[in-house]
Amino acid sequence: MKPIRKAVFPVAGLGTRFLPATKAMPKEMLTVVDRPVIQHVVDEAREAGIEHFIFVTGRNKAVIEDHFDKQVELEATLERRGKDAELAELEDSLPGPGQTSFTRQQAPLGLGHAVWCARELVGNEPFALLLPDMVMQDEPGCLKQMLDTYAGLDEPANVIAVEQVPEDQTFRYGIVGVGEEVGRAFRITGMVEKPAPGTAPSNLIISGRYILQPEIFSLLAEHQTGAGGEIQLTDAMLRLAENQSFYGYHFRGKSFDCGNKIGFLSANVSFALARPDIAPEFRVALKELLEAE
Repeated sequence: MKPIRKAVFPVAGLGTRFLPATKAMPKEMLTVVDRPVIQHVVDEAREAGIEHFIFVTGRNKAVIEDHFDKQVELEATLERRGKDAELAELEDSLPGPGQTSFTRQQAPLGLGHAVWCARELVGNEPFALLLPDMVMQDEPGCLKQMLDTYAGLDEPANVIAVEQVPEDQTFRYGIVGVGEEVGRAFRITGMVEKPAPGTAPSNLIISGRYILQPEIFSLLAEHQTGAGGEIQLTDAMLRLAENQSFYGYHFRGKSFDCGNKIGFLSANVSFALARPDIAPEFRVALKELLEAE
């Protein structure tokens, strides 16, 4: 099978759930501790061996492109002041020259449309898709786990990260049907977007990480609209599943939906507690706040 070298990041969303913070700043640049949400997701992809990072952007997203570029004045100032650790961290966080590409989604027509906008940059090869709202915490990262599983399959296939939720919450998510186990993965027998209560085929939700074959683009190119009048990725995956296998991978680790306030705040707490440099003081401060309540 062809290796996965490219990853797509749909970052064109407006972030209305975080207004007024996102009035002038993309939601992807909100920080979990001291790194923007999008940096955490790109770090996950880099750890997995991704070589080309494709961002599907929209209006007012230029700061994301600036973030993944060198800032000569800042770096010169850090070097002049002897802040070697900070300078090294900045340099380490950047993809290499020519490893980032940016394209525009000119209208908010859905996730499927955003993925389709990356078609020329991806080309005719399988690729990873990472939704930047979902931040994963574990070592190795979710995408690395998925790629290891993908490499062990005996056919070109699609892989979706899944995780469990309580049965009474399945109506909020995309849910997969569970078939036979294949190593640490399983065959997906169906996908349902936000099923009515009591009708979900399982309690395993689609978690914002995908490995997709390039044939998805020809299906998305038909621009068939689904829920909300948008071009839905799930609809195209269901059609692709008629001819290609889909596998679910129940990844190890925690996920945080940073597209909502509770998930975002939880991510900050969890990542801070995992940092040896700040965890001891933060744990004390957190305990004091909770006791004061």
